Amino acid sequence: MNEKSVVVNVFGLNFNVTNCLGGTLVAIAVFFLVWYLGRNISLKPNKKQNLLEYLIDFTNGIVKDNVADVDAQKHLSLYAFTLFMFIFFMNQLGLFFEFSINDHILVKSPTANPLITMTMAMMTLLLSYDFGVQKFGAKGYFANYAKPVGFLLPINIIEEFTNFLTLSLRLYGNIYAGEVLLTLIGGRFAKSAGWFTVIASVPLTLIWQGFSVFIGSIQAYVFVTLSMVYIGKKVTEE
Repeated sequence: MNEKSVVVNVFGLNFNVTNCLGGTLVAIAVFFLVWYLGRNISLKPNKKQNLLEYLIDFTNGIVKDNVADVDAQKHLSLYAFTLFMFIFFMNQLGLFFEFSINDHILVKSPTANPLITMTMAMMTLLLSYDFGVQKFGAKGYFANYAKPVGFLLPINIIEEFTNFLTLSLRLYGNIYAGEVLLTLIGGRFAKSAGWFTVIASVPLTLIWQGFSVFIGSIQAYVFVTLSMVYIGKKVTEE
């Protein structure tokens, strides 16, 4: 895991090409998957349409279970679906398609970078603030930080930072650790003792990849669920 991300400077701004390329590939994959599954929608759904409807119902269920406000549910359904699909594919990208040149890596799981997960966590928290202000007004929303008793104000403010950190770093830590172990198995362990370890590393790699797919799926579910929990708390009056 000594590879470095490719960073280019354009007009004084640094752009992480590794993150941009990985995110672009995921966006293309999600777009074409949803387009393929959603073609030729009919009242009598085929298998592809059933799969798409199942995914939408799944994410809608997450929203309804954690957001009590009916109006907020309508606005969050598409967000939850998009968030789940993007995080799921981001988590899996580095497991099956990782590309590097010399010591520079071009493609890996974007969620193995803390800046990506922090950006998504901040996006969720900003959205929760927006829903809270719309629900209660600016004065009423900020007054909720001092409820149920005034001395809880600093604790409630600190909670905002801990929510941000736990939401982002949980996802990053799990995906990064998975890629590190996969690299150790396929790299150092496979080359440590000749043909014996090369052969032994094959089933270990397959087993770990399968487990990582499961972990990546769970982490996508957890991220979306906690996002809906945080937003749900902002639109619910204690």
